[in-house]
Amino acid sequence: MCGIIGYTGTKPVCPILINGLRALEYRGYDSAGVALSGRALTTVKRAGRISVLEEALAAGAAGEEYQGATCGIAHTRWATHGAPTDANAHPHATDRLALVHNGIIENDRVLRSELEAAGYVFNSETDTEAAAKLIDSIYAQNPDPIAALRAATERLEGAYALAVVFADRPKQIYAIRRDNPLIAAATAEGAFLASDIPALLPHTCDYYRPDEDEVVVLDTEGAAPSVRFFGRDGEINHPVCTVDWNVEQAERGGYDHFMRKELGEGPDGVRRTLTPLVHDGLPLFNLPLLDRLCDMRSLRIVACGTAMHAGLMGRYYLERLARMPVTVEIASEFRYRSPILSADEPILLLSQSGETADTLAALRLARANGIPTAAIVNVIGSSVAREADAVLATHAGPEIAVASTKAYTTQAAMMALLAVATAWHRGYLTEDQAREMTAALTDRLPVALEQTIALEDQMIEQAERLAPAQHAFYIGRGPDYDGSVEGALKLKEISYIHSEAYAAGELKHGTISLITEGTPVVALSTDTTTAAKMASNMREVRARGGYVLVICTEATKGEVASCADACIVLPESDPILAPICGVLTEHMIAYHTARVLGCDIDKPRNLAKSVTVE
Repeated sequence: MCGIIGYTGTKPVCPILINGLRALEYRGYDSAGVALSGRALTTVKRAGRISVLEEALAAGAAGEEYQGATCGIAHTRWATHGAPTDANAHPHATDRLALVHNGIIENDRVLRSELEAAGYVFNSETDTEAAAKLIDSIYAQNPDPIAALRAATERLEGAYALAVVFADRPKQIYAIRRDNPLIAAATAEGAFLASDIPALLPHTCDYYRPDEDEVVVLDTEGAAPSVRFFGRDGEINHPVCTVDWNVEQAERGGYDHFMRKELGEGPDGVRRTLTPLVHDGLPLFNLPLLDRLCDMRSLRIVACGTAMHAGLMGRYYLERLARMPVTVEIASEFRYRSPILSADEPILLLSQSGETADTLAALRLARANGIPTAAIVNVIGSSVAREADAVLATHAGPEIAVASTKAYTTQAAMMALLAVATAWHRGYLTEDQAREMTAALTDRLPVALEQTIALEDQMIEQAERLAPAQHAFYIGRGPDYDGSVEGALKLKEISYIHSEAYAAGELKHGTISLITEGTPVVALSTDTTTAAKMASNMREVRARGGYVLVICTEATKGEVASCADACIVLPESDPILAPICGVLTEHMIAYHTARVLGCDIDKPRNLAKSVTVE
């Protein structure tokens, strides 16, 4: 959520900052700005897209002397405190410094009152301006950047990643983080700071991840550009991290949208994720967690949004195969309802970014209470990955589109393989059965996903039928209901069509009153044990004038196809894995519906990729 990029070096800073902001657009934003450091500090910021800021810079808004500046920070803002306006955009500046901030300062009103009493005048509605002026007030008394940042953050309550340039230190950038991501890098051409890897990829694949409350100093005044880290007890050395994907993988590669590119990358993501976890045809997680799972009475899965929906599918696999009771919890609600925690009920957290604020808070609550934790994440080195007791990495590659697709597919596949391993170790699957199911996941599921994508023309046809609707409903039973929840979310978040998912049997308990002539209803039916019941529910919808699209398999087609207005038959796959192919179909339909409507698919309104604030 929001994006930070900073650079100090030998090259003109403006192009580096603008390109870095563009690489971070997927995180979501409504305004953008830069602070350039030279003979003085200057800020340029605009509400709207980065192109508006770029036009202002090109028109000379920063002054001719700054067009050659070689040090600066930049930011894309996603509004929390105050509307998306020029005044509320970052950076926020005083005569001494300029600051950009990701996160939320929760005690900003208290700080603002104190600073106003001290004579400071505020020009925005943001919490960030309070942080900028707090640091300024401390720096005025003691012009030591590290000491000022540390003293200020002792007063700040909430989550933040702060990057600051000081007027009297024109070649340096200072930063500090708490509960928000921040990375840094140094090359021969300069030192870089960013909130996520894509902003650095054009310059380097090597980077550092500072720990919380460490002050990061980017400097070019020595023999070579440097990044240094300072804890309370002095300087700290961090190992270099290397990202295993390149800038080409983070680009669209000829596709109209990142989302469409990433939909096509799901099958290979499954292969890359599962193959390292298989040895001699059997799942081999080699984790203490797996041994503990076999002895645990139950499991909790905690996640947000699409990751939570993957957790629902994981619950199905663990209960169906391993006979383990599983509860799935929304991370944003988890710690506020005083959950009853038990050491023999571990918590599994799912997150694409590994920086989701609510998921990270749930993890920390669990650890504070001595509860075993594990995480499924797509970003190794992220906060969730570093703090969990055990980590399972999905190798989906970079996911740039705000709407998550291949992350869901790889998370669901990982959950299925974990269920196979747990069921085998608990004695609910024989070794031969475990081998067969492992082959289904590693060999046959990716092929089935590729074959599903090949049905794209049918999905486009249904998207064109769906696009004029104002409301849509998704229904299913069992794992197909779990999949329907994700399908409804994807449609609403990128096409803005109001859509809701319901367990099909619940239609008659109220929701069916909303079905009128032409109302589209997407029915997911891959489970043969509930196909006859699904057929009955679909008839109820059609009897009231609804338009029914059923996504089914060859095994369920005989029951449900005649009850629908349109039918998409999924490729042949193992029955227990068919719901994953069904969700991919829903993702594809949502994508093409948004495309027909001309929506900004990769950057839906009001949304951010990584929600790093509560």
